[in-house]
Amino acid sequence: MGAILAARGMQPAAAADGDGAASSRAGETPAPFSFDHLSRQMQQKAGEAFEDDKADLPAAIAELSYDEHRAIRYRPDHAVWKGQAPFELQAFHLGWLYTQPVSLFAVENGRVRPLSFSGADFEYRKPLDAAQFVDLEMPGVAGFRLHYPLNRPDIMDELAVFLGASYFRALGRGSVYGLSARGLAVNTATQAGEEFPRFDAFYIEKPKSGDTTVTLYATLDSLSVTGAYAFTITPGDNTVVDVTARLFLRRDIERLGVAPMTSMFLFAENNRHAFDDYRNQVHDSDGLKIVRRNGEEIWRSLNNPGRLANSYLVEENPRAFGLFQRDRNFASFQDAGASYERRPSLLIEPLNDWGKGTVALVEIPTDLEVNDNIVAFWTPDEETTAGKAFEFRYRMTWGMLENEGGGLARVQALRGGHGGTSGSENTAGLKKFVVDFAGGALENLTADDAVKAVIKLTNADMVHESLSRVKANGVWRLVIDVKPQSKAPVEFSAHLTHAERTISEIWLYQWRVDDERAS
Repeated sequence: MGAILAARGMQPAAAADGDGAASSRAGETPAPFSFDHLSRQMQQKAGEAFEDDKADLPAAIAELSYDEHRAIRYRPDHAVWKGQAPFELQAFHLGWLYTQPVSLFAVENGRVRPLSFSGADFEYRKPLDAAQFVDLEMPGVAGFRLHYPLNRPDIMDELAVFLGASYFRALGRGSVYGLSARGLAVNTATQAGEEFPRFDAFYIEKPKSGDTTVTLYATLDSLSVTGAYAFTITPGDNTVVDVTARLFLRRDIERLGVAPMTSMFLFAENNRHAFDDYRNQVHDSDGLKIVRRNGEEIWRSLNNPGRLANSYLVEENPRAFGLFQRDRNFASFQDAGASYERRPSLLIEPLNDWGKGTVALVEIPTDLEVNDNIVAFWTPDEETTAGKAFEFRYRMTWGMLENEGGGLARVQALRGGHGGTSGSENTAGLKKFVVDFAGGALENLTADDAVKAVIKLTNADMVHESLSRVKANGVWRLVIDVKPQSKAPVEFSAHLTHAERTISEIWLYQWRVDDERAS
């Protein structure tokens, strides 16, 4: 982390070779390209005033409604590099929410040409009149998606999508789209108000016939920051994306969010009572995982609070962090359409020195599953002031991630309800939390073994606690009854030990006493 490049005057990096129905501009000499070249350009741009380019879109695009935009599909037979490589590219049409054009380029042998698209590359279905788009020339596209035979050798599945601001998503084998990543988060959940940097240009290296990876680059721009990004994508059971993010600050930033993830948590066993729904759970992710520098592992169960909730977990050079979907059982969700049990987890592993900082978790109240209400990212302790430059390198792993390794017992479920004993009148204000641990060393221990729970509470008194092995399914169940001391948020921490050795990850949770959604 730190300053990385000296600014120099550079010519704009043009880009890519057409190789599909999308064409490059005829007669242009390919321009040289390198990631360092691109980085110097963006560092130089950070010294210039931000220009929020607003394209003058043709009326046929500018006036598209939601339903009309959904009726537009890219023609699969027009895919860039179709039949030439195991990776193909399809563009997204401008319109509706996507009014700022994104430029696409292809890179071959260190040189680039622009990719251009027209109405001929898209299908315009009803209620649109296709005849209105026949001669449409577009100033750019909304974004793009990469295809690859991820699940079957004869089908080009979607592998990754870059669409909207700096949002992108990827899939591992057998998974369906769920949580999203972003290039950068700026001032999330601050008084300053959130800023959304956007990727405004992408440079995609033309894949060769035998390639098993694809590499692309992007430029990021906003009022407070510019950036140059490199992504190397390797598809598989778990798809790996290696990222280098070079950031150049135009202005002071109150909260810089590195490797941000955005997900959805509506309800699960811990807040199921708040939703009248036939389904048992509705979420893309159910927990935040952190692997600390010393090897300790943390599992922070997610919640859908009644009001905005922020959690900050102080770390120094963490090994990894990410949002996980652990429950892979259809019966837990009962949603045949959404397939929540197939939503991917996303693990971030820093590849250079990130120093001291904080893993931030933001939980936003929502009543609808269409709203992404969970945000997680890394915030460095180092000052993020105008003129500074940073480089963050990290590995993203997208997929089921069911075998998390480490040999520790994992939190399998969290449930909540009224405290006390069933069938009797109990003290008012008691709250019960039930945490199930399974796997790891617990698989070889019996009910007679001296497994202990280490519990810490903040802003609450523990009225009762017990730990026992459930004979029916073999999990170890921790039951805690607590009475809040005030209306301040109650913070929980618990883990299991055996023979004075930690045998589970550390479970964390936040409960707000006056939060109707969590009560």
